[in-house]
Amino acid sequence: MYAIADFMGKQFRIAKDMILQVPFIADAEAGANVKIENILMIDVGDKVSFGKPTIEKAHAVAEVLKHGREKKIIVFKKKRRKGYRKTQGHRQDFTEIKIKNINY
Repeated sequence: MYAIADFMGKQFRIAKDMILQVPFIADAEAGANVKIENILMIDVGDKVSFGKPTIEKAHAVAEVLKHGREKKIIVFKKKRRKGYRKTQGHRQDFTEIKIKNINY
């Protein structure tokens, strides 16, 4: 059994006991539970259910494992023959969650 969920503006394929990196959840401490309510599709063996746009009464429960930062991303801009070069970089924050259960 798996589901497609819309969480914090991104879509994820989730299944029970799966570990995901999602965008940073500021108000969740490590060990807290997070409820994912926007379930777009659920596949239960031979039955597939699609939402319009979401499936009502379907949700997933996930546990926050840790917070962290991804590897550094280099952003390089250049305009040829103009002498313009600019280098920037940043590290994106993430939250690692483990899917406990998908309720349907």
